[in-house]
Amino acid sequence: MEIIARVVEETPQSIPSYLERHYWWAYVHPNAVRVFERQWLVNLILWGNFARLRDLALESLGNPIGGRTLQVACVYGNLTQRLVDRLAGGAFLDVVDIVPVQLENLARKLGPAPGTTLTLSDSADLKAPDAHYDQVLVFFLLHEQPLETRKRTLAEALRVTKPGGRVLLVDYHRPHPANPLRLIMTPVLQLLEPFALDLWRDEISAWLPEGGPDLQVNKQTFFGGLYQMVEIRRAEGT
Repeated sequence: MEIIARVVEETPQSIPSYLERHYWWAYVHPNAVRVFERQWLVNLILWGNFARLRDLALESLGNPIGGRTLQVACVYGNLTQRLVDRLAGGAFLDVVDIVPVQLENLARKLGPAPGTTLTLSDSADLKAPDAHYDQVLVFFLLHEQPLETRKRTLAEALRVTKPGGRVLLVDYHRPHPANPLRLIMTPVLQLLEPFALDLWRDEISAWLPEGGPDLQVNKQTFFGGLYQMVEIRRAEGT
């Protein structure tokens, strides 16, 4: 597996300050990988729903998955391995992440993976050309980003998606009032995920760029509303 670091020598790629401040323990420090790269732990964090949400996303992408796919940010667990296994002959997968240790960890997990490239890049400033990908997957990233970064990430994901292609997002969602986990998750997210409750207050569609291409947005919720999968499809010819 080749890790391609797209770094401008004069201005080296740096880890965003919000990641260093709020998520050093989960993603940035090398010990984070040693702690969190456990399938059972990822599943526990998502209340037993990791496999379900992973498989829903993969089924939406297709079987086999053709064309050129972008995964924005590495994911603990076996999501990317399963995605690679579903790639059609001649299909391509690019994975971008801003944290080198995350790319190194993913490279170890994947091993040889033809058609797959890992790139050091900021989700809010992708280096890919316009309309480069057939589909873009963003799996539990938006809740970790402050508002302006989240908006730029969505705008960039749409920019690099072809007309007729789609962006698929899986993340937290405001649970139904009767969901007992609402009382548990509120203080947990307030303590550990300082931006996550934004997804309880607003729809993802509220953060899409204005004046952009025509978009069709479809949302499904799961596990009493605690999780959502949103497909944003670009209209043909836009």
